[in-house]
Amino acid sequence: MELVNPGIGLIIWTAITFIVVLLLLRTFAWKPILEGLRQREDFIDESIRAAETAKAEMANLKAENERLIDEARAERERIIREANVAAKNLIEEAKGEAQKQAQRQLEEARIAINTEKQAAMADVKRQVALLSLDIAEKLLRKELSNEAAQKALVQDYVSELKVN
Repeated sequence: MELVNPGIGLIIWTAITFIVVLLLLRTFAWKPILEGLRQREDFIDESIRAAETAKAEMANLKAENERLIDEARAERERIIREANVAAKNLIEEAKGEAQKQAQRQLEEARIAINTEKQAAMADVKRQVALLSLDIAEKLLRKELSNEAAQKALVQDYVSELKVN
């Protein structure tokens, strides 16, 4: 039963041993352990602050990237808009120039047609005049083949001259 009911001496020696071990641990082990825990706690706090700073910087970088992307999109839209306007202007200018050139060519064709038409009309008139002279000459030769017909024709012309 001594183990169940320890003696007073055992309790005192156990308490003294416990106090000595406690003092030794406090002097040599607890201070370094507590200092190590404090350093680890400081390191963790510093790491958390650094992580929060990095997180804030990442948020700022992300916002800056979004702003730059929006600016690039706006610039792209502006450039596309300007290119479309320039293309429309070029197309309108080309259409206008093509219409002017078509009008010019049409006018030149009309002038050429009129010139050819007048030349053809002059040629037809000349040919008609030559043909008329040729026919008149043949008629006169036939009519005036005898002397009596010549005298009658001369008398006719003379009487017409007196009337006029």
